[in-house]
Amino acid sequence: MHEPSLTIAPGNDGWRLSARQWLPRPIDEVFAFFSDAHNLETLTPSWLRFQVLTPQPIHMRAGTIIDYRLRVRGVPLRWQSEITRWNPPHAFVDEMRRGPYRRWHHTHTFTALHGGTLVEDHVDYAVPGGVIVHRLLVGPDVARIFTFRRERLAALFAAAGRPNYTTAAPGR
Repeated sequence: MHEPSLTIAPGNDGWRLSARQWLPRPIDEVFAFFSDAHNLETLTPSWLRFQVLTPQPIHMRAGTIIDYRLRVRGVPLRWQSEITRWNPPHAFVDEMRRGPYRRWHHTHTFTALHGGTLVEDHVDYAVPGGVIVHRLLVGPDVARIFTFRRERLAALFAAAGRPNYTTAAPGR
């Protein structure tokens, strides 16, 4: 009933990643975790060397701009996203303004369900180089990143007791 899923399929001018996962924690708690942009570092595999550059506190709302640094296959990159929709505790959208993709539009939704929260991600993205680059490099990397994210979320929001995470410290 609560089995996680992850698919990547052709979409409009690119691909669509769809992921869903049920977490055994209340929606307000789960959304609060996602509302701290610095927690994205916790949800990103270490091989990407991902770092949020925007200093805390980041006041999340429509129009918020967040800057990141990461390495993709050893190449250092900068990424900038904008929160284009902010609807706590049910949804938000971040869109890449600058970065390695031609397009990245990530919709996060949160639904209270069976005493926990259903977390869904829908990412519409396009890559330079098209199908071949996606098949050989980007598709497998995106799948690995979201698989790591799913496993990390499951560990952080374990069923028993209190959550196993702390939000990032101010000034980090």
